[in-house]
Amino acid sequence: MLLSGALNTFAPQLRNTMSVKRPSDSLTTMTQLVMPNDTNILGKLFGGQLLHWMDVVGALAASKHCRHVAVTAAANNISFKEPIELGETVTLVAKVVRSFNTSMEVYIEVFAEKLTEGISRKCNDAYFTYVALDDNKRPTKVPDLQPLTSDEQELFDKSLIRKQLKLLMAKKIKLSQAPELQQQIKKWETEV
Repeated sequence: MLLSGALNTFAPQLRNTMSVKRPSDSLTTMTQLVMPNDTNILGKLFGGQLLHWMDVVGALAASKHCRHVAVTAAANNISFKEPIELGETVTLVAKVVRSFNTSMEVYIEVFAEKLTEGISRKCNDAYFTYVALDDNKRPTKVPDLQPLTSDEQELFDKSLIRKQLKLLMAKKIKLSQAPELQQQIKKWETEV
């Protein structure tokens, strides 16, 4: 529990606050260099290695938001758009886009760059869900999140729809209990 201890030591005054946070409060950036051990026989970054890095940066962003240890509950909407090559740098950017009672959804974007060219490209993105744990390893309440920009508001609104869809697919709720998802379905139907 190194992270838990570090949070207790370095930020004890933040642990018990439940003030409303902004998405930018959790913004976390991590950069990695793709080494030979990270690649397949074609010199492309292993998807599993990228998922590992995404999980780490996502957990850090979630922990910044709640000031507790955050554990992975789900990884959704993972999109591998472009391969990442041996020798490229990978920059992962994560932020909490919505908080619920004890969980948080984190949006993670992945950018690759050839250092010799200095051109960065977006390669991947995903939504991960984390649960905050207290010192007894039990789920604990997390601060609310207040989006400030229109982009943040869109991510915030769509997060609830994704959550309702997951609950519906797991048969934990009925469609009648998911009004935002119902509205989205109607919108999709009119677009067809």
